[in-house]
Amino acid sequence: MATGISAKLPLAYVKSDGPYLLTKGLAENAKQNLKNLIFTNPGEKIMNSDFGVGFYALLFQNANDDILEDLKERLFTQVDRYMSFINVDDVSYSNEVTNDNLLAISIKYSIIPLREVDALTIQESTLNL
Repeated sequence: MATGISAKLPLAYVKSDGPYLLTKGLAENAKQNLKNLIFTNPGEKIMNSDFGVGFYALLFQNANDDILEDLKERLFTQVDRYMSFINVDDVSYSNEVTNDNLLAISIKYSIIPLREVDALTIQESTLNL
């Protein structure tokens, strides 16, 4: 049986890892936790109603610069509060008005104890709802 840090999301059965596929490194686990923070809506986590950035809420709003700036500010605040081992270096977004009405957000971040830099890109059209 392989060793890992936590179950990789979405859950998937993999015989080699045991009951579920596992994250294998700290950087991979930090990225997964950052995704969870971004996709969790405030009020969704039991016993901590402030936790979460609430990216999904944008799916049902007209994403304008004010809303995207609020999202950016919430991301910085939430990461600072719940994931202080990560430093958000840059947040950029593309709000293209096309046939797909695509919203893409790119987050460049550093994992401070590991001295690693990574990026997370989220595209509205690729979300599995």
